[in-house]
Amino acid sequence: IMWSTMFAFQTWHSAIELARYLKRFIHLFPGFTRMEGVLRTRFNQYDSLIAPILDWLTERGVTFETEAAVIDATVSETGETSCISGLLLERAGQNETIPISGNDRVFFTLGSMTANSVQGTNTVPPAAPETDSAWTLWKNLAAKSPIFGRPDVFCPDVTRTRWESFTVTLKTPAFVEHMERFSGNRTGTGGLVSIADSGWMLCFVIFHQPHFRQQADGTYVFWGYGLLGDQDGDFVKKPMAACTGDEILEELAGQLRLGDQAGAMFRDAIVRPCMMPLITSQFMPRRAGDRPDVVPAGARNFACLGQYCEQKHDVVFTVEYSVRSAMAAVQVLAGGKAPPPVKRTDRNPFVIANALRTILAG
Repeated sequence: IMWSTMFAFQTWHSAIELARYLKRFIHLFPGFTRMEGVLRTRFNQYDSLIAPILDWLTERGVTFETEAAVIDATVSETGETSCISGLLLERAGQNETIPISGNDRVFFTLGSMTANSVQGTNTVPPAAPETDSAWTLWKNLAAKSPIFGRPDVFCPDVTRTRWESFTVTLKTPAFVEHMERFSGNRTGTGGLVSIADSGWMLCFVIFHQPHFRQQADGTYVFWGYGLLGDQDGDFVKKPMAACTGDEILEELAGQLRLGDQAGAMFRDAIVRPCMMPLITSQFMPRRAGDRPDVVPAGARNFACLGQYCEQKHDVVFTVEYSVRSAMAAVQVLAGGKAPPPVKRTDRNPFVIANALRTILAG
Protein backbone atom coordinates (compact mmCIF):
# COMPACT_ATOMS: atom_id res chain seq x y z
CA ILE A 1 0.00 0.00 0.00
CA MET A 2 2.73 2.47 0.98
CA TRP A 3 4.71 1.76 -2.19
CA SER A 4 1.61 2.21 -4.36
CA THR A 5 0.47 5.45 -2.76
CA MET A 6 3.91 7.03 -2.52
CA PHE A 7 4.90 6.37 -6.13
CA ALA A 8 1.42 5.84 -7.69
CA PHE A 9 2.12 2.33 -9.00
CA GLN A 10 -0.82 0.22 -10.12
CA THR A 11 -0.94 -3.54 -10.61
CA TRP A 12 -0.95 -3.19 -14.42
CA HIS A 13 2.11 -0.94 -14.57
CA SER A 14 5.56 -1.91 -15.82
CA ALA A 15 7.30 -4.68 -13.89
CA ILE A 16 10.57 -3.42 -15.37
CA GLU A 17 10.03 0.02 -13.85
CA LEU A 18 8.99 -1.45 -10.50
CA ALA A 19 12.22 -3.47 -10.42
CA ARG A 20 14.17 -0.30 -11.15
CA TYR A 21 12.42 1.47 -8.28
CA LEU A 22 13.19 -1.35 -5.86
CA LYS A 23 16.87 -1.23 -6.80
CA ARG A 24 17.05 2.56 -6.89
CA PHE A 25 15.56 3.09 -3.42
CA ILE A 26 16.61 -0.05 -1.59
CA HIS A 27 18.82 2.02 0.71
CA LEU A 28 15.70 3.82 1.99
CA PHE A 29 13.85 0.66 3.04
CA PRO A 30 14.74 0.80 6.77
CA GLY A 31 13.31 4.31 7.19
CA PHE A 32 10.59 4.05 4.59
CA THR A 33 7.63 4.13 6.99
CA ARG A 34 9.00 7.35 8.51
CA MET A 35 9.88 8.91 5.13
CA GLU A 36 13.54 9.17 6.13
CA GLY A 37 15.73 10.25 3.24
CA VAL A 38 12.89 11.98 1.40
CA LEU A 39 13.80 15.64 0.88
CA ARG A 40 11.44 18.49 0.03
CA THR A 41 11.99 21.99 -1.26
CA ARG A 42 11.16 24.86 1.11
CA PHE A 43 8.37 26.14 -1.12
CA ASN A 44 6.46 24.41 -3.92
CA GLN A 45 8.63 23.15 -6.77
CA TYR A 46 7.72 26.02 -9.08
CA ASP A 47 8.81 28.71 -6.63
CA SER A 48 11.84 26.74 -5.43
CA LEU A 49 13.16 25.34 -8.72
CA ILE A 50 11.48 26.55 -11.89
CA ALA A 51 11.17 30.28 -11.17
CA PRO A 52 14.84 30.74 -10.15
CA ILE A 53 16.04 28.79 -13.21
CA LEU A 54 13.73 30.83 -15.45
CA ASP A 55 15.14 34.06 -14.03
CA TRP A 56 18.72 32.79 -14.42
CA LEU A 57 18.18 31.86 -18.07
CA THR A 58 16.35 35.09 -18.90
CA GLU A 59 19.21 37.14 -17.45
CA ARG A 60 21.54 35.31 -19.83
CA GLY A 61 19.56 36.11 -22.94
CA VAL A 62 17.48 32.96 -23.39
CA THR A 63 14.24 33.68 -25.26
CA PHE A 64 11.03 31.91 -24.23
CA GLU A 65 8.16 31.68 -26.72
CA THR A 66 4.81 31.12 -25.01
CA GLU A 67 1.37 30.50 -26.52
CA ALA A 68 3.12 28.43 -29.19
CA ALA A 69 3.66 24.72 -29.79
CA VAL A 70 6.18 22.76 -31.84
CA ILE A 71 4.05 20.11 -33.52
CA ASP A 72 6.43 18.55 -36.05
CA ALA A 73 9.96 18.62 -37.41
CA THR A 74 11.68 17.93 -40.71
CA VAL A 75 14.10 15.02 -40.37
CA SER A 76 16.78 14.89 -43.07
CA GLU A 77 18.60 11.58 -43.46
CA THR A 78 21.97 10.98 -45.08
CA GLY A 79 23.07 7.38 -45.02
CA GLU A 80 22.96 6.27 -41.39
CA THR A 81 22.86 9.78 -39.95
CA SER A 82 19.94 12.13 -39.47
CA CYS A 83 19.49 15.75 -38.52
CA ILE A 84 16.67 18.19 -37.90
CA SER A 85 16.43 20.78 -40.67
CA GLY A 86 13.21 22.53 -39.69
CA LEU A 87 10.56 22.89 -36.98
CA LEU A 88 6.82 23.32 -37.55
CA LEU A 89 5.34 25.73 -35.03
CA GLU A 90 1.67 26.39 -34.32
CA ARG A 91 0.82 29.82 -32.95
CA ALA A 92 -2.61 31.46 -32.73
CA GLY A 93 -4.03 28.90 -35.15
CA GLN A 94 -1.35 29.57 -37.75
CA ASN A 95 1.58 27.36 -38.76
CA GLU A 96 5.12 28.72 -38.95
CA THR A 97 8.31 27.04 -40.12
CA ILE A 98 11.62 27.63 -38.37
CA PRO A 99 14.70 26.58 -40.38
CA ILE A 100 17.39 24.69 -38.46
CA SER A 101 21.01 24.67 -39.59
CA GLY A 102 23.60 21.99 -39.03
CA ASN A 103 25.18 24.18 -36.35
CA ASP A 104 21.95 24.43 -34.36
CA ARG A 105 21.04 21.98 -31.61
CA VAL A 106 17.47 20.80 -31.04
CA PHE A 107 16.38 19.28 -27.72
CA PHE A 108 12.93 17.66 -27.86
CA THR A 109 10.98 17.09 -24.65
CA LEU A 110 8.85 14.11 -25.65
CA GLY A 111 5.37 13.57 -24.23
CA SER A 112 4.02 14.98 -20.99
CA MET A 113 2.60 13.44 -17.84
CA THR A 114 0.45 16.50 -17.20
CA ALA A 115 -0.86 16.99 -20.74
CA ASN A 116 -4.63 17.58 -20.98
CA SER A 117 -4.99 18.19 -17.24
CA VAL A 118 -8.31 19.83 -16.36
CA GLN A 119 -9.20 21.69 -13.17
CA GLY A 120 -12.49 21.97 -11.36
CA THR A 121 -13.74 24.17 -8.53
CA ASN A 122 -15.55 23.84 -5.22
CA THR A 123 -18.83 23.48 -7.09
CA VAL A 124 -17.83 22.08 -10.50
CA PRO A 125 -15.96 18.81 -11.18
CA PRO A 126 -13.16 18.77 -13.78
CA ALA A 127 -14.51 18.70 -17.33
CA ALA A 128 -13.66 15.99 -19.85
CA PRO A 129 -10.03 16.37 -21.01
CA GLU A 130 -9.28 17.73 -24.46
CA THR A 131 -7.75 15.46 -27.07
CA ASP A 132 -5.02 17.76 -28.40
CA SER A 133 -1.91 17.56 -26.33
CA ALA A 134 1.83 17.93 -25.95
CA TRP A 135 2.15 14.41 -27.41
CA THR A 136 1.52 15.60 -30.98
CA LEU A 137 5.19 16.32 -31.64
CA TRP A 138 6.38 12.92 -30.43
CA LYS A 139 3.72 11.07 -32.43
CA ASN A 140 4.65 12.93 -35.60
CA LEU A 141 8.36 12.26 -35.09
CA ALA A 142 7.75 8.56 -34.40
CA ALA A 143 5.80 8.28 -37.65
CA LYS A 144 8.93 9.36 -39.52
CA SER A 145 11.50 7.03 -37.95
CA PRO A 146 11.70 4.17 -35.42
CA ILE A 147 14.60 5.93 -33.67
CA PHE A 148 11.98 8.09 -31.93
CA GLY A 149 10.28 5.15 -30.20
CA ARG A 150 6.60 4.30 -29.90
CA PRO A 151 4.58 6.94 -28.00
CA ASP A 152 1.27 5.09 -28.37
CA VAL A 153 2.56 2.46 -25.93
CA PHE A 154 2.35 5.00 -23.12
CA CYS A 155 -1.13 6.40 -23.72
CA PRO A 156 -3.34 3.56 -25.01
CA ASP A 157 -6.11 3.97 -22.42
CA VAL A 158 -6.48 6.89 -19.99
CA THR A 159 -8.33 4.70 -17.49
CA ARG A 160 -4.94 3.07 -16.83
CA THR A 161 -2.88 6.26 -16.69
CA ARG A 162 -5.05 8.78 -14.86
CA TRP A 163 -5.75 9.92 -11.38
CA GLU A 164 -7.13 13.05 -9.79
CA SER A 165 -5.43 15.37 -7.33
CA PHE A 166 -6.84 18.20 -5.25
CA THR A 167 -5.28 21.29 -3.70
CA VAL A 168 -6.98 22.88 -0.70
CA THR A 169 -6.44 26.37 0.69
CA LEU A 170 -7.76 26.75 4.24
CA LYS A 171 -8.66 29.99 6.02
CA THR A 172 -8.23 28.53 9.50
CA PRO A 173 -5.45 26.44 11.14
CA ALA A 174 -7.91 24.03 12.80
CA PHE A 175 -7.39 21.11 10.39
CA VAL A 176 -3.61 21.57 10.31
CA GLU A 177 -3.45 21.57 14.11
CA HIS A 178 -5.72 18.51 14.25
CA MET A 179 -3.42 16.57 11.91
CA GLU A 180 -0.34 17.58 13.92
CA ARG A 181 -1.94 16.12 17.05
CA PHE A 182 -3.13 13.03 15.19
CA SER A 183 0.16 12.22 13.44
CA GLY A 184 2.67 13.61 15.91
CA ASN A 185 4.45 15.39 13.04
CA ARG A 186 4.92 19.12 12.75
CA THR A 187 3.46 20.58 9.58
CA GLY A 188 5.82 20.03 6.67
CA THR A 189 7.84 17.25 8.33
CA GLY A 190 5.64 14.21 7.70
CA GLY A 191 5.01 12.21 4.57
CA LEU A 192 1.84 11.24 2.77
CA VAL A 193 -1.10 10.26 4.95
CA SER A 194 -2.58 7.24 3.16
CA ILE A 195 -6.12 6.10 3.96
CA ALA A 196 -5.56 2.52 2.89
CA ASP A 197 -9.13 1.25 3.22
CA SER A 198 -10.79 4.20 1.47
CA GLY A 199 -12.64 3.50 -1.75
CA TRP A 200 -10.63 6.12 -3.62
CA MET A 201 -7.36 5.18 -1.89
CA LEU A 202 -7.08 8.77 -0.68
CA CYS A 203 -3.71 10.23 0.26
CA PHE A 204 -2.80 13.75 1.31
CA VAL A 205 0.11 15.77 2.66
CA ILE A 206 0.25 19.05 4.55
CA PHE A 207 3.15 21.15 3.35
CA HIS A 208 5.46 23.43 5.24
CA GLN A 209 3.67 26.77 5.42
CA PRO A 210 3.66 29.03 3.51
CA HIS A 211 3.74 26.70 0.50
CA PHE A 212 3.74 29.55 -2.03
CA ARG A 213 5.97 32.61 -1.82
CA GLN A 214 2.98 34.91 -2.30
CA GLN A 215 0.66 32.91 -0.03
CA ALA A 216 -1.61 35.14 2.04
CA ASP A 217 -1.04 35.32 5.78
CA GLY A 218 -3.40 33.14 7.77
CA THR A 219 -3.93 30.61 4.98
CA TYR A 220 -2.80 26.97 4.87
CA VAL A 221 -2.35 24.71 1.85
CA PHE A 222 -2.47 20.94 1.55
CA TRP A 223 -2.57 18.57 -1.40
CA GLY A 224 -3.90 15.09 -1.99
CA TYR A 225 -4.95 12.58 -4.63
CA GLY A 226 -7.02 9.48 -5.15
CA LEU A 227 -5.19 6.52 -6.66
CA LEU A 228 -8.45 4.63 -7.27
CA GLY A 229 -10.70 7.55 -8.15
CA ASP A 230 -12.68 5.55 -10.72
CA GLN A 231 -14.39 3.73 -7.85
CA ASP A 232 -17.27 5.12 -5.79
CA GLY A 233 -16.41 6.95 -2.59
CA ASP A 234 -17.43 5.54 0.78
CA PHE A 235 -19.29 8.68 1.88
CA VAL A 236 -19.89 10.38 -1.48
CA LYS A 237 -21.34 7.55 -3.51
CA LYS A 238 -19.83 8.31 -6.90
CA PRO A 239 -16.44 8.28 -8.64
CA MET A 240 -13.98 10.99 -7.70
CA ALA A 241 -13.94 12.34 -11.26
CA ALA A 242 -17.64 13.19 -10.94
CA CYS A 243 -17.18 15.07 -7.68
CA THR A 244 -16.87 18.77 -6.98
CA GLY A 245 -14.16 20.10 -4.71
CA ASP A 246 -16.63 20.36 -1.82
CA GLU A 247 -17.63 16.71 -2.29
CA ILE A 248 -13.98 15.63 -2.21
CA LEU A 249 -13.60 17.43 1.14
CA GLU A 250 -16.78 15.72 2.34
CA GLU A 251 -15.27 12.32 1.49
CA LEU A 252 -11.99 13.23 3.19
CA ALA A 253 -13.80 14.42 6.31
CA GLY A 254 -15.73 11.17 6.45
CA GLN A 255 -12.60 9.05 6.07
CA LEU A 256 -10.89 10.98 8.90
CA ARG A 257 -13.99 10.74 11.11
CA LEU A 258 -14.01 14.50 11.63
CA GLY A 259 -17.74 14.56 12.30
CA ASP A 260 -19.11 17.91 13.44
CA GLN A 261 -15.61 19.42 13.44
CA ALA A 262 -15.43 19.31 9.63
CA GLY A 263 -17.62 22.36 9.15
CA ALA A 264 -15.35 24.61 11.19
CA MET A 265 -12.14 23.10 9.81
CA PHE A 266 -13.12 23.45 6.16
CA ARG A 267 -15.21 26.63 6.32
CA ASP A 268 -14.54 28.85 3.28
CA ALA A 269 -11.91 26.39 2.00
CA ILE A 270 -10.92 26.76 -1.65
CA VAL A 271 -10.62 23.40 -3.43
CA ARG A 272 -9.14 22.89 -6.88
CA PRO A 273 -9.55 19.29 -8.10
CA CYS A 274 -7.36 18.44 -11.08
CA MET A 275 -7.88 15.45 -13.38
CA MET A 276 -4.61 14.34 -14.97
CA PRO A 277 -5.39 11.73 -17.64
CA LEU A 278 -1.75 10.84 -18.40
CA ILE A 279 -0.08 11.29 -15.02
CA THR A 280 1.22 7.70 -14.82
CA SER A 281 1.68 7.10 -18.55
CA GLN A 282 5.43 6.78 -18.00
CA PHE A 283 4.73 3.63 -15.93
CA MET A 284 2.95 1.72 -18.70
CA PRO A 285 4.52 -1.62 -19.73
CA ARG A 286 7.21 -1.23 -22.36
CA ARG A 287 9.84 -3.14 -24.28
CA ALA A 288 13.13 -2.28 -25.94
CA GLY A 289 12.71 0.46 -28.52
CA ASP A 290 9.54 1.96 -27.07
CA ARG A 291 11.56 4.78 -25.53
CA PRO A 292 14.16 6.51 -27.73
CA ASP A 293 17.73 6.95 -26.59
CA VAL A 294 18.60 10.41 -25.32
CA VAL A 295 20.71 10.87 -28.44
CA PRO A 296 19.33 8.38 -30.98
CA ALA A 297 21.75 6.41 -33.15
CA GLY A 298 23.00 8.59 -36.01
CA ALA A 299 21.52 11.82 -34.62
CA ARG A 300 23.75 14.76 -35.53
CA ASN A 301 22.01 17.77 -34.02
CA PHE A 302 19.13 16.64 -31.83
CA ALA A 303 18.32 14.80 -28.62
CA CYS A 304 15.28 13.51 -26.72
CA LEU A 305 14.67 14.66 -23.15
CA GLY A 306 12.24 14.02 -20.33
CA GLN A 307 10.41 11.08 -18.82
CA TYR A 308 10.03 8.99 -21.97
CA CYS A 309 13.61 8.53 -23.15
CA GLU A 310 15.79 5.53 -22.29
CA GLN A 311 18.42 5.82 -19.54
CA LYS A 312 20.07 2.97 -17.71
CA HIS A 313 19.22 2.20 -14.08
CA ASP A 314 17.38 5.43 -13.23
CA VAL A 315 13.64 5.75 -12.55
CA VAL A 316 10.94 7.91 -14.10
CA PHE A 317 8.46 10.16 -12.24
CA THR A 318 11.40 12.05 -10.77
CA VAL A 319 12.89 15.45 -11.54
CA GLU A 320 16.29 13.78 -11.57
CA TYR A 321 15.39 11.60 -14.57
CA SER A 322 14.58 14.63 -16.73
CA VAL A 323 17.64 16.57 -15.56
CA ARG A 324 19.89 13.59 -16.19
CA SER A 325 18.58 13.26 -19.75
CA ALA A 326 19.31 16.94 -20.41
CA MET A 327 22.84 16.65 -19.01
CA ALA A 328 23.51 13.56 -21.12
CA ALA A 329 22.21 15.31 -24.25
CA VAL A 330 24.36 18.39 -23.71
CA GLN A 331 27.42 16.21 -23.07
CA VAL A 332 27.06 14.47 -26.44
CA LEU A 333 25.91 17.39 -28.60
CA ALA A 334 27.84 20.26 -27.03
CA GLY A 335 30.64 18.70 -25.03
CA GLY A 336 29.17 19.46 -21.62
CA LYS A 337 29.84 17.75 -18.32
CA ALA A 338 28.59 14.17 -18.01
CA PRO A 339 25.75 13.55 -15.56
CA PRO A 340 26.74 11.86 -12.31
CA PRO A 341 26.34 8.08 -12.47
CA VAL A 342 23.37 6.47 -10.79
CA LYS A 343 24.49 5.30 -7.36
CA ARG A 344 24.05 1.51 -7.29
CA THR A 345 23.22 0.97 -3.62
CA ASP A 346 21.53 -2.28 -4.67
CA ARG A 347 25.03 -3.75 -5.04
CA ASN A 348 26.08 -2.86 -1.51
CA PRO A 349 25.85 -5.97 0.72
CA PHE A 350 25.22 -3.90 3.85
CA VAL A 351 22.32 -2.08 2.17
CA ILE A 352 20.87 -5.38 0.95
CA ALA A 353 21.15 -6.90 4.43
CA ASN A 354 19.41 -3.93 6.06
CA ALA A 355 16.65 -4.04 3.45
CA LEU A 356 16.10 -7.77 4.04
CA ARG A 357 15.90 -7.24 7.79
CA THR A 358 13.29 -4.55 7.26
CA ILE A 359 11.23 -6.75 4.93
CA LEU A 360 11.39 -9.80 7.21
CA ALA A 361 10.43 -7.69 10.22
CA GLY A 362 7.23 -6.77 8.40
